[in-house]
Amino acid sequence: MHRIPYGKQNITEEDIQTVVDVLRSDYLTQGPKIAEFEAAFAKYIGCKYAVAVSHGTAALHMAALSAGIQPGDKVITTPVTFVATANCIRFCDGEVIFSDIDPQTYILDIDKVRKLLKNSPAGTYKAIILVDFAGYPMDMEAFRDLADEFGLKIIEDAAHAPGGWFNDRSGIKQNCGNGRFADLAIFSFHPIKHIATGEGGMITTNDEKLYQCLRNLRTHGIQQIPEKEQFNHNVWYYEMQELGYNYRLTDIQAALGISQLNRAKKGLEKRKEIISVYKEAFSGAKFIIRQPGNIPGHAYHLYVVEVENRDGLIKHLRNKSIMAQVHYIPVHLMPYYQNLGWKKGDFPVAENYYKHCLSLPVYPTLTEKEQAYVIKNVKEFYE
Repeated sequence: MHRIPYGKQNITEEDIQTVVDVLRSDYLTQGPKIAEFEAAFAKYIGCKYAVAVSHGTAALHMAALSAGIQPGDKVITTPVTFVATANCIRFCDGEVIFSDIDPQTYILDIDKVRKLLKNSPAGTYKAIILVDFAGYPMDMEAFRDLADEFGLKIIEDAAHAPGGWFNDRSGIKQNCGNGRFADLAIFSFHPIKHIATGEGGMITTNDEKLYQCLRNLRTHGIQQIPEKEQFNHNVWYYEMQELGYNYRLTDIQAALGISQLNRAKKGLEKRKEIISVYKEAFSGAKFIIRQPGNIPGHAYHLYVVEVENRDGLIKHLRNKSIMAQVHYIPVHLMPYYQNLGWKKGDFPVAENYYKHCLSLPVYPTLTEKEQAYVIKNVKEFYE
């Protein structure tokens, strides 16, 4: 069997032609495709504003800056995520405060966060970064209530969850990242994500002031809006009004993103089909400690199972050209964060999860034959 990755981009001839069209156009960057992609993505998510940037980490950094994270500010987040979620706080010289996860869902345990907040003096924390881990949709409404009680901003890291949703208390469907409950949300367009642009990211919000702040930060703090200029108003004039960054997406990437977005719903449905096959195949298996439940709004970026002898299984699978992966090593166990005072034993639920977690291949072009091969080899290891 050929090599089977845990995730993989799906590039079609239509994608390729879309990119070629841009290469033959007048703009490779800062052209019309950026605004077109932003508008299409905002419509897909159901938010007012979307700002395209160079990658998901840039999106997190800009979201943290726009949320007003300053040196010394304490921001709560989960240890079970990619390091960029925590690093964006450090980029602002803020202090990362981890809290443990729910053992059933692998997302932040709201009861533990509430306890953390109640046991601290008022005003201790500035914000919270919530992660829709593996595509599991956070209950943003419940966290919004908690954030309002303690005066916190919310950033939603929805990199795993475009197309994901949950029902609010009124039974209304709320898309991940739609800005109804979070101040800002971010998405990633890395090749293994639902929508791939090579590298790329998006920030969504319903707040116009945050939207304008994001647009300035994306391009060196420079703007060319005559009514906002403080000095010269000539047609060639521009002003740098704050310290910003070069976090722009190119038109090449935006064109690819638009093409990918056009079939995002179809890709999500295929992911759900693949997950259902895994669930049925492993139902009742003694070696499975836990696999995802039936969550209607789950975006299934990853299919994560907890298994006995995870290390042995991953070695076995890789010997069979199945590139299963681990998501993630808890961030507080990284040497950088241990140097900041975190240590093994701080978050027992996250650490126990890490001992057993494994992500099996999930992507829209995974064939029935390939998935059957994966399932066969997982079962054979435990026989």
